[in-house]
Amino acid sequence: MKTRILVAVAGVLVLAGAAVAYVGLASARGHDVTATGVVSLSPGPRLLFRSTADADRGHVATVSTTDPAGPRTVSPLACSRVYAAGGAGLCLRPDGDLTTYQLVVLDAQLTSKREIPLVGLPNRARVSASGRMLAWTVFVTGDSYNGGMFSTRAGILDTATGDLAGTLEDYAVTLDGKPYQAADLNFWGVTFARDDRHFYATMSTAGHRYLVAGDFAAHTIAALRENVECPSLSPDQTRVAFKSAVDGDPAKGWRLSVLDLAAAKVTPLAETRSVDDQPAWLDDHTIGYGMPRGPGHSDVWAVPADGSGAARLLIPEAESPAALSDARTG
Repeated sequence: MKTRILVAVAGVLVLAGAAVAYVGLASARGHDVTATGVVSLSPGPRLLFRSTADADRGHVATVSTTDPAGPRTVSPLACSRVYAAGGAGLCLRPDGDLTTYQLVVLDAQLTSKREIPLVGLPNRARVSASGRMLAWTVFVTGDSYNGGMFSTRAGILDTATGDLAGTLEDYAVTLDGKPYQAADLNFWGVTFARDDRHFYATMSTAGHRYLVAGDFAAHTIAALRENVECPSLSPDQTRVAFKSAVDGDPAKGWRLSVLDLAAAKVTPLAETRSVDDQPAWLDDHTIGYGMPRGPGHSDVWAVPADGSGAARLLIPEAESPAALSDARTG
């Protein structure tokens, strides 16, 4: 987890030093850019992402699902992390300096509908399929049990009611079928079910990491399975894409896999490199994720969800992918 934290901190520092105004017309690798286009979060055959190209670093952009490596539409909005579904979006971004950040609730036209101050470095973002529920994860410092190193905080916002859970650490937790309390509870990587009430996430405690199932209305969390991080629920609600620590040791890296929830069967995916990202379902059969390839630069890759085939480069100079099709989940 320490490696992931250092990478996240470096990424945020790079973003904070980038210009906010979009002035480039082409990326450092010569990609075409539709400078006059308008980025929309409305459902459609497009992929949303955060650009890592030198000319438009940090800016929210889209490409066609039929030509993801082709012309891109770039918006003036810059984010550290972005996600969208159901015509709504979530942008985590710096708020004036290197120490303050904010969560921005976006409508389909990228207009800010609400802004919430964040304490910590932005790391993960998710939106439910309907666009109603938003979730985020930040790195924080100061937890006494952690010796001054980074911990995580995960929060959820119901945009319909305004109900805000600033941290999941206040939820009632069940582990091995018994109520569980511990000072070192950490949560990250929320993904939503279609009912806008239930969700999955990662919980860590006592050196172990678990897939947990949560209930937003009841404020409860139950541990389901060990060594599952950054889950992403499939469009049909039957599978979870996730990363797992190799041999249970994050220092050895992470392997992408898919868990069949009913059969409890895990299928390792064809991507054998270490992936430190929350995977995203791009369609019923394809998993997308960001892969760094140099300081401040990443690419979005894709791999079949059934363990077949091979990983392929999908969107150069990009990270934080989200499919804008109305069939996706959070």
